[in-house]
Amino acid sequence: MWAAGGAEVSGYGVEVVEDQVLRIDPGFVVHLAGGQALAARRLLVATGVGDDLPDIPGVRQRWGRDLLHCPYCHGWEVRDQPLGVLGTHPGSAQHAQLVRQWSDDVIYFAHTSGLTATEQAQLEARGIRVVHGEVARLVIEADSLTGVALTDGRVIGRNAVFIRPGNRPHADGLLAALGCELDQAGFVAVDATGRTSTGGVWAAGNVVDPRAQVITSAGAGSAAAIALNADLVQDDVQRAVQDHDTAGDTRAAVLAASPE
Repeated sequence: MWAAGGAEVSGYGVEVVEDQVLRIDPGFVVHLAGGQALAARRLLVATGVGDDLPDIPGVRQRWGRDLLHCPYCHGWEVRDQPLGVLGTHPGSAQHAQLVRQWSDDVIYFAHTSGLTATEQAQLEARGIRVVHGEVARLVIEADSLTGVALTDGRVIGRNAVFIRPGNRPHADGLLAALGCELDQAGFVAVDATGRTSTGGVWAAGNVVDPRAQVITSAGAGSAAAIALNADLVQDDVQRAVQDHDTAGDTRAAVLAASPE
């Protein structure tokens, strides 16, 4: 996917630099790990988020395959199958309620996440079985997830397991260093066009909203790009007017100083 996207943007004269940004100086100078420093008049940050996954054997190996996160992105593909939801994060019980829409056979593995009496009652009311006990590993056979093993020795068969991971923005340090306002979760605050509180800096996608899907992030990127371009044009207009006025003043001064 990245190769196809890179080839497409290159066709429009965009240079793709595969490197890591170490820091950004005000003004803006972008310093790369490879030693290069790039000057820019405006910035659009779209570095996304990282997912905080539990340290359970099998989780990272099956991530995005049959260890899933989004009921809207992956629910159709595993509909009507024995499904599990791993409780590792606040809101995991609600996540199980979303997964329940796709299957009548859903088990909520409480793991290390506690349940309130209300959550327990809600799960039971919709036929979601609650299994208490710490999860030891995901059971993998023939390159497929087949179950969930608990530390007490129980193995419960499942075809897929959902998890609601914690999210952290990739570029929070860079944006904070530029003086951009962040919310309590560390995500950058923007207006409707993606403009941050720091002049000349825009942000779009999951670095702003951890819930944004691909199509949402693309739309936010488009809105930010249009606003950024308009800002650059306005800057060009102001510079041109200043240069024009300066040139006019210079010509007037020269004429005034010329002998009659």
